[in-house]
Amino acid sequence: MSENLIVEPLDRRPELSAVADKLEHLWPPFMQQDPTANLYYPDAERNHPEHVLVAYEPPDVPVALAYTVPFAFGTGPRTELPDDGWDGVIRWAAQDRDRGTAPTHVSALEISIRPDRRGQGLAAVMLAAMHENVRRLGFTELVAPVRPSAKHQEPHTPMSEYAYRTRPDGLPADPWLRVHARAGAEIVKVAPRSMVIPGTLADWRRWTGLPFDRSGDVVVPNALVPVHCSVEHDHVVYVEPNVWMRHAIAPHPVNTASA
Repeated sequence: MSENLIVEPLDRRPELSAVADKLEHLWPPFMQQDPTANLYYPDAERNHPEHVLVAYEPPDVPVALAYTVPFAFGTGPRTELPDDGWDGVIRWAAQDRDRGTAPTHVSALEISIRPDRRGQGLAAVMLAAMHENVRRLGFTELVAPVRPSAKHQEPHTPMSEYAYRTRPDGLPADPWLRVHARAGAEIVKVAPRSMVIPGTLADWRRWTGLPFDRSGDVVVPNALVPVHCSVEHDHVVYVEPNVWMRHAIAPHPVNTASA
């Protein structure tokens, strides 16, 4: 990991949006097709610049990005984190923004790292930066619909089983869940339909290079569970489960020393 790495939010350094734009192909093509994402990403720099973190090495070499979103939680019907996880919290945030509802919590949405810099401990660095930014913004709780990083190796294993596996030291067996746990997070529950990505047969053939010529479940590289295909009805639907985790964010200590 480079000692020169700098992480800044866009509200402090709006010019870094040009640096962020240099990062491409961070996710498989099908993962970029969730229609709910359009409620957040196209206007994130305008609506939520304080929730966009850019990691770079001087002068302007992009390394990683992180996104969060503020939302209201704990009143009315919102007494539990949504089963539709990532999609659900983006919709909640969009509703709150339209209604002028003050947010009470922050949800992580994404931490993405340049492919050649993965495996260098940067995920923990970006999560720590996310913690600090949430603290800076005055919130005391960060939640995250976490996408377990090794689940794609076991697409047929239920997430309700996979998410709760632990190592002998008690930490989660999955690497990305373990990074969150080491940062103080606890598992709240599984979000069984966290991301829903629909498309036609032609769409999914284009996104994956797979034939999609038979109805039934299709194992797609990097998908956490099988993708559902109906040749007869010309549709393919991916319903991805995630894992809700909660981070308590301690406020900055108050300096009570006298002058």
